[in-house]
Amino acid sequence: MEREVINRVSKVYPDSIGLEMGIEVGDILLNINGQPISDIIEYRYYISDEYLEMDIQKINGEIWTLEIEKEYDEDLGMEFENPIIDQSKNCQNQCIFCFIDQLPEDMRKTLYFKDDDSRLSFLQGNYITLTNMKEDEIQRIIDYRISPINLSVHTTNATLREEMLNNKKAGNILNIMNRFNDHGIKMNCQIVLCPGVNDGDNLDQTIIDLKEMEHIQSTAIVPVGITKYREGLFLMKPYDEKSASVVIDQVEEWQKSIVNEKGRRFVHLSDEFYILGKRKFPEVEDYEGFPQIENGVGLVTKFNAEVEEALAFEEKRTQTGTTIRAGKFENSEKKINVQIVTGTLAKGFIEDLVNKIRRVMTNIEIEVIPVKNHFFGETITVSGLVTGGDILEAIKNRKVPIRGTDDQKTVTIIPKAMLKAEENVFLDDLTLKDLENGLNQKVLVSEVEGKDFINKLLSVSKLI
Repeated sequence: MEREVINRVSKVYPDSIGLEMGIEVGDILLNINGQPISDIIEYRYYISDEYLEMDIQKINGEIWTLEIEKEYDEDLGMEFENPIIDQSKNCQNQCIFCFIDQLPEDMRKTLYFKDDDSRLSFLQGNYITLTNMKEDEIQRIIDYRISPINLSVHTTNATLREEMLNNKKAGNILNIMNRFNDHGIKMNCQIVLCPGVNDGDNLDQTIIDLKEMEHIQSTAIVPVGITKYREGLFLMKPYDEKSASVVIDQVEEWQKSIVNEKGRRFVHLSDEFYILGKRKFPEVEDYEGFPQIENGVGLVTKFNAEVEEALAFEEKRTQTGTTIRAGKFENSEKKINVQIVTGTLAKGFIEDLVNKIRRVMTNIEIEVIPVKNHFFGETITVSGLVTGGDILEAIKNRKVPIRGTDDQKTVTIIPKAMLKAEENVFLDDLTLKDLENGLNQKVLVSEVEGKDFINKLLSVSKLI
């Protein structure tokens, strides 16, 4: 059977060195400086030099040897069909909190693949456990200075970590991290917190161990996600208002201590804790540049600040101080009807934002649609796991339509986090077009970024 070609060029960027050298989509990378390239890490390492020779096999079979002079660390401007130029490593653990183990049957196959690959950590920000890494791979991270690397820590207690990950190799994490730290490898850490398992005193010890490593940039603590598909799995309960508040108090004490010691907070809680605990969110500056925004750490605070900034900018451009000027929202009696879809967790936050928006955009009627997650179970409340089918059901079954509206003239806005990366497909395989057809409405997709969200609202008038 012919081996899959995993170093075939899939994209060449405009104005790039690759384009200038005549590299085209479909060409195959053979070697750099006479060295065959086994994965993306070696590729990045070898192209960092100021001078290199690269052999390329063209689509017609010709072999080109390219001599390239460039700036040190300057990229060649091309991508490959397989982003890591190798087969991705799968996870060897059976974590008691694994979300993939809680998926329903008959979803698309890619959703069931558990990656645990240091190369994806470096390239895409994926978090890895280090349990399937051999000594030569650990040393390569050090030698090639693969940094930053994102680590799923969960606990530094060796015995507990072995139990949580169901892997006898899991207890060695502190030794490996100390080696990375000694060689200046920057790290971001994640702790999935499970009630009664790795919280309390165990969390204290984990923070103590991690804060001693100067090259750990940040540590995120997120609550375990629990779906309705946990039959036969470790008994787990979700965090509630009381237990979330205990965690907040504990972590805030650590933040005060570490600020006095290091001048930064170092450890941050995901937004879910503050919403569950009904507590005030930290300020923008408290998140220290939002290093763990992809983990939902500071997303609400950042989004709120961005919306307020965008609204203030638009308000300055108004004629009356209350209505967006012509070309955006016109001062007319015509109402523009918008439905904003969110997970149930963020309902209160989005409603507060909508109240601010209404004061500026006076001819817009907005309804917030909190979507209960029937697909995974109502214990899953985040927007990123809302499915197209549940959106359809929530909107069709709402008891009261928007005041004075005609649903044929209503536009729905959803966050991009609900869709598969680079595709308009929900987790239940409904497409964006399926949702539009089912609602008989235009559906706009907003980045989880305040300015883009306001711009989507401003664009609605052109669609009605």
